[in-house]
Amino acid sequence: MEKSKVYFTKEISSESIVKIYEKLNIELRGNVAVKLHSGEAGNQNYLGPELMKDIVNRVNGTVVECNTAYEGERNTTEKHKKLIEEHGWSRYFKVDIMDSEGDIILDIPNGKVIKKNYVGNHIDNYNSMLVISHFKGHPMGGFGGALKQLSIGVASSSGKAYIHSAGRTTNMNNLWNDLPSQDTFIEAMADAASSIHNKFKGNIAYINIMKNMSVDCDCCSNAEEPCMKDIGILASLDPIAIDKACLDLVYNSSDEGKEHLIERIETRHGNHIIESSYNLKFGNIEYELINIEK
Repeated sequence: MEKSKVYFTKEISSESIVKIYEKLNIELRGNVAVKLHSGEAGNQNYLGPELMKDIVNRVNGTVVECNTAYEGERNTTEKHKKLIEEHGWSRYFKVDIMDSEGDIILDIPNGKVIKKNYVGNHIDNYNSMLVISHFKGHPMGGFGGALKQLSIGVASSSGKAYIHSAGRTTNMNNLWNDLPSQDTFIEAMADAASSIHNKFKGNIAYINIMKNMSVDCDCCSNAEEPCMKDIGILASLDPIAIDKACLDLVYNSSDEGKEHLIERIETRHGNHIIESSYNLKFGNIEYELINIEK
């Protein structure tokens, strides 16, 4: 398989996000869903609407989110909409909570752990998707990047429970009673991610922003402060390659704070999602990192 192209810039700005997107040489067509993380209440590390404004306008996109499967300010549509307004997203953009009116099921015929994925039924309103991921740690997945955004991020509330439980339940009240092994959970995430990438295949692109890199996710209301200095922005048409490139940038960094993030990644077997996703054949582990500033 030919190496996937992953573009990189150290500059982190609204303008540089557009610049690196345009290097992908893709025009996302029709109704474009822009999947990003709008931030849990109290989280100080999420990337806000000012940074995203130019790219959402560039693709004429709708910011899409999905309800959570745990307690917080995003586990019901009513609370979620209120928080999205408080965080400024609806001030700038059209915003759609995709599972506000129920689910649809996407089949995953080659899934290793789960054979179906529950997603909000509004997903069928979109022809294309731009996945913008804040690359950082994650309490359960080890790290959050494009693959986590495709899986847990795009799944409905029921789908999040289904992935976390490796297909045992869609009821969030039962979620924590009988969790699967960590590797099985990671493999279920990879299965779910494949279903979204394949649904939009040819009309999906990925941007990872390595800024405010805490060991915690934007879903945490009391996240740890960032442990590494900002690294930059990456873009690709391949979700596996872009996450692998981000991991390599962390591991190869001279920043002493990387040890804290690496400990989070490795204790949660986070790297396993790269191998698991590659085995599902929706992306490549080999990539060419192209610095657009040269």
